[in-house]
Amino acid sequence: MRIPLHGTLAAAMLTALPALAQQPAYPNRPIRVISGFPPGSSVDVLGRFMAIRMSERLGQQLVIDNRPGASGTIGADIAARATPDGYTLFIMTASQILSVPLIKKLPYDPVKSFSAISPIGMGPLMLVSNPSFAPKTVKDLIELAKSKPGGLTYSSAGNGSINHYAGALFDHATGARLLHVPHKGGAPAFLAAMTGEVNLMFATLPLSLNQIRAGKVKPYGITALKRSPLVPNIAPLAETVPGFEVITWWSFVGPAGLPAPVLKRLNAEIVGILTQPDSAQRLAAEGAEPWPLSSEAFAKILNSELEKWTRIARDIGIHAQ
Repeated sequence: MRIPLHGTLAAAMLTALPALAQQPAYPNRPIRVISGFPPGSSVDVLGRFMAIRMSERLGQQLVIDNRPGASGTIGADIAARATPDGYTLFIMTASQILSVPLIKKLPYDPVKSFSAISPIGMGPLMLVSNPSFAPKTVKDLIELAKSKPGGLTYSSAGNGSINHYAGALFDHATGARLLHVPHKGGAPAFLAAMTGEVNLMFATLPLSLNQIRAGKVKPYGITALKRSPLVPNIAPLAETVPGFEVITWWSFVGPAGLPAPVLKRLNAEIVGILTQPDSAQRLAAEGAEPWPLSSEAFAKILNSELEKWTRIARDIGIHAQ
């Protein structure tokens, strides 16, 4: 039996149909991209490159909004609280996952508060120093550190950052007992190492490659198990410290609850950019290996990264300073 609609309800539905049909396609205005680190950081370098390419493909400008502090968690909190409409995105790095076991209470959940859109790239870190720093090899460096417990320093982008974890893992593996000196971002931390204010830094490749080429910093090795095609002439630290590995990554996420069509569109555009040969060359020049993945696959990786680094933090006894 057919049930007639009430006249007022039917009229309201008919009125709404044209409005729904006329809703503009996403995106129809500029998109804010929050970075949890200051300008000049690896996040900033890769984020701005991707923002330019995505602006071209989406037909709307992507604007980088730097909100540094607390190892990127200030920017992450702003992004997590944003309206999930696709007009606020966040460049998530490994640091936002690593900070969780270190900073006991966060105003957001590092996985559940976000919609996983797509990774951008991944790559090892590089242990660097001012060129005048005396040790010539990794073995020399370890021997010097052991002879002066707490006497050698290393900088990081902040407590819980990937640089901090790399230093703590190095200490745990070698008994070096380096002194951690946190900074408010990767760029000032790298400057401290480059000028000799601190002895060392486990720096991201986007920060360090150009300065190595210019002879302004000295590389000791990368934090991958094997040589990287990004820096084939630099040996892995694992050749001296067996099994030593720290891989960092950069990605796009949005607030939890992004509409499926928006998530699908953003993932498709990012993957499209990353699979273009010229984009791969540009990322490689900056020290990042393109890492195109589906949103579903990336969501699983975020969960596994959280579990892995929480376990590592417990095993090596890393704690807030």
